[in-house]
Amino acid sequence: MNEIVLRSATLEDLDVLLEFEQGIITAERPFEPTLKSERISYYNIKSFIPADDVEVVVACIADEIIGSGYVKIEKSKSFQKFDYHAYIGFMFVRPEHRGKGVNQLLMDKMLLWAKEKNLTEVRLEVYNDNAPAIRAYEKAGFRKHMIEMRLDVGENTVE
Repeated sequence: MNEIVLRSATLEDLDVLLEFEQGIITAERPFEPTLKSERISYYNIKSFIPADDVEVVVACIADEIIGSGYVKIEKSKSFQKFDYHAYIGFMFVRPEHRGKGVNQLLMDKMLLWAKEKNLTEVRLEVYNDNAPAIRAYEKAGFRKHMIEMRLDVGENTVE
């Protein structure tokens, strides 16, 4: 089996990363009824890649990118005991490479980056009904912390 290599993303990776973003959106559409039906974007990956406060990581086998994730520094709420925390997102592994530990390798690399930045708190968001993702994050040591709730009250019209 070929070795999985992790590295920082480059702008040359952008086309593949934008493809991954659409893969994430496609996977999450069933969990999020408020998403617009047209093509959308969650992230500004092009600006994340060169940024000092974000690390975009890719997993590769040979020259093929098989997975991605990012970790970025975010300002914490004023009442929290830490000024900044790490936020993880953009987790994607090509379907044919799932179940091989790629997600854990990406997570370990991003957690190391957060520690190197002296961050002591790491957060992420996952849809409540996305059981496979929740299991993967729990396997990496994350625990449920807060549940965001929503209520659809129908179409509001202004007369």
